[in-house]
Amino acid sequence: MILPRMSRAAEPESIMMKLLRTIRLDPSDAFVFTRAAEPGEWAVPGTFLFWERPVETLIGKERAAFRSGLLGIGSFGWSTLATIVEATEAERALAVEALAHKLLADCGAPDLETARAAAEAEIAASAELAEPAVGTLVAIHRSLEAGEIVERFRTLLPGTDERHGRVFEFVEEPDDVEEQVDLLGLMKEGRAR
Repeated sequence: MILPRMSRAAEPESIMMKLLRTIRLDPSDAFVFTRAAEPGEWAVPGTFLFWERPVETLIGKERAAFRSGLLGIGSFGWSTLATIVEATEAERALAVEALAHKLLADCGAPDLETARAAAEAEIAASAELAEPAVGTLVAIHRSLEAGEIVERFRTLLPGTDERHGRVFEFVEEPDDVEEQVDLLGLMKEGRAR
């Protein structure tokens, strides 16, 4: 049997999947977490960083990371939100390698092979969370229940209604708008009251 040659678009490195990337809608992550993830990093839940730590001893910014942080792979910083994006198999493989090297260097993985297996599992968890539509925002809430860490994920789907689909909308104003203020008229109005 002769198999047809795969076109360039169908080669494994160009197959599209969905993963999570950190996003920063405002500067609050820099104040909330000890180390904030940079916008656009590949993201994973990151709960493994709390497995060996007594959660009840976490305070302040560490507690905030436990409750609501998604882990940025590049910085090992935390993000309140991640967004679902398309990724190629090559990008997924690079994310796995980057996380594996972080696990080896920062988390005491015994060797690269073990770190790579753990990174694969974390990236797979991230891919499962990325099932909704591209552009969906993902948030995590962790809690300690009966001695176990419980993760709950929330999503904010992108709007489909043009009038109500956005929380914020930016409107460009023309540059040639002249503002004229009648200060004398305002003063007279103030005295008349």
